[in-house]
Amino acid sequence: LKSGIDILVGTPGRIKDHIENSKLQLSSVKHVVLDEVDHMLDMGFAEQVEEILGSSYKKGSESNPQTLLFSATCPRWVYDVAKKYMREEYEQIDLIGKKTQRTATTVEHLALQCRSSQRAGVLGDIIQVYSGSCGRTIVFCETKKEANELAMNASLKQDAQSLHGDIPQKQREITLKGFRNGVFEVLIATNVAARGLDIPEVDLVIQCSPPK
Repeated sequence: LKSGIDILVGTPGRIKDHIENSKLQLSSVKHVVLDEVDHMLDMGFAEQVEEILGSSYKKGSESNPQTLLFSATCPRWVYDVAKKYMREEYEQIDLIGKKTQRTATTVEHLALQCRSSQRAGVLGDIIQVYSGSCGRTIVFCETKKEANELAMNASLKQDAQSLHGDIPQKQREITLKGFRNGVFEVLIATNVAARGLDIPEVDLVIQCSPPK
């Protein structure tokens, strides 16, 4: 940072820290990119993002940075908030358009109803049938408690580990490395694993309840 850089990639919290400690100033920024913009402007990040952008934007100024916002999902409210940072003639690019098929055509979707008391046993059987003994499976849960309980449940015959926000970052990295390398076959996670992870060759994804 001291010697000058062209591109800075960071989380809102860390960028804000550097600004507050006078290690970073954004007055000459030419381009601002927000990835996963619905996430950035919603889940606790919005205030930090506002503070960061506040140091780069002046209302109505022609010299404001070019702003690029990316997201797989863009609810109406995202556009409303985004207008604060976009010029009036902003352009919207939709890579899905009117297509009704929004998921990969090679992926099969199944819904299964079962009681919560039977869930661990049913999960074990589904994983065995659809993922086999060597395939990788990711199971998504709503809560950290659920993830821990399922990972330790004896009804799951496969090796499983949990991944959620209470697990320290270093341990998360170790867990993900083990999952990628086949040390264990089942990753039971909260939505902390829903974005930004590159895990090739996952055979099966299970959502324990309909996603919100």
